[in-house]
Amino acid sequence: MGGALVWSGMLAGVSSNHPPNPFAHVLFDLDGTIANSQLGIVRCLQHGFTECGLPVPPEDELVAIIGPPFSIALKRFELDDEMVANVIEAYRARYLPIGMYEAEIYPGVAELVHHLHQHGVVVALATSKPEPFAERIVEHFGVRAALTVVAGATFDDVRSAKADVVAHALAQLPAADASNTVMVGDREHDILGAAAHGLRAIGVTWGFGGRDELEAAGAWAVVDDAATLEALLLGRER
Repeated sequence: MGGALVWSGMLAGVSSNHPPNPFAHVLFDLDGTIANSQLGIVRCLQHGFTECGLPVPPEDELVAIIGPPFSIALKRFELDDEMVANVIEAYRARYLPIGMYEAEIYPGVAELVHHLHQHGVVVALATSKPEPFAERIVEHFGVRAALTVVAGATFDDVRSAKADVVAHALAQLPAADASNTVMVGDREHDILGAAAHGLRAIGVTWGFGGRDELEAAGAWAVVDDAATLEALLLGRER
């Protein structure tokens, strides 16, 4: 489908042949949007279940929970609050020294982030990953310099829902509002978290959610590659 741009029903009155004006602020999700972190996350989840003496779920079921906060997502495996906390603790014990680096940037995305920054767009990160982890990851993969804000979750889950993370990012971007800001993400919680603040959201199909999930959540647009996303964000024809 390389390069196809699909506009959702929320894009009322705008033709796909005439992209909107450039956005002044762009908020990016991390896992599944900037970085393909599947390998490290799955290995750390497997480690977490094993260390806690629990049956390890099939890999496809672990992949399916990448994106939302684990404090919520892990409950699909019928774990109580204590078991969830224990799995997360064991997960983090491997993730910090090893797992966070078992990832790679999606093709063209690092270049896209830097191009936006060079064109005067204020680029920020809004991720459900704990903020200290997010800081280390974007630094490791060479995109931190292009990010004005890195907003993430707290370790105690006081701030973990995507809407709360987006609020945290917006609080550090006083000029950002619904008219000039867009969220980019790969899961429905990215779309819904943006909508909670009146923001439009663009879904990317290279992550963990897929087109159907993104469109059902009300994505303003759905794109298949970084070049198409850049054209949309900068208001260029492609």
